[in-house]
Amino acid sequence: MATANKNLSQYDKTQLPNAKDFRFGIVVSEWNDKITNGLFQGAYDTLIDCGASPEKIVKWNVPGSFELIHGAKKMIENQKVDVVIVIGCVIKGETMHFEFVCEGVTQGVKDLNIKYDIPTIFCVLTDNNEQQSIDRSGGKHGNKGIEAAVAALKMLQLNQ
Repeated sequence: MATANKNLSQYDKTQLPNAKDFRFGIVVSEWNDKITNGLFQGAYDTLIDCGASPEKIVKWNVPGSFELIHGAKKMIENQKVDVVIVIGCVIKGETMHFEFVCEGVTQGVKDLNIKYDIPTIFCVLTDNNEQQSIDRSGGKHGNKGIEAAVAALKMLQLNQ
């Protein structure tokens, strides 16, 4: 992940499998869309850079991060994708809502990875404030969407 000490958004595509033969699903939360749109763009551009064709990238929007799980499940079951990336952003507020949503989404993605042989890649920012999310969605700490696309390609290689 991108941190203050290391930006992992730089990749060597020669070390990754070519994406041309794969079909990708990306489920994007509309909540905090200023952030999630940047994450999506990073993932999309990386997949294209690594050989994916635009018609083999299916994007679905869902209302919020909690709905990513259901969206990913439906995409796996109905779209014949080889991998799914879920993209969301939860920013801590003054209530326990942050903890409940983060825990639910994390466990839900884990459950999808156990249930299906299609990898579901977790690209959900869970930050203390909006600036941290901006910094990790194309700002000074890189773009977690790029990292998610790289992880997706590596998991596809593992599945082969």
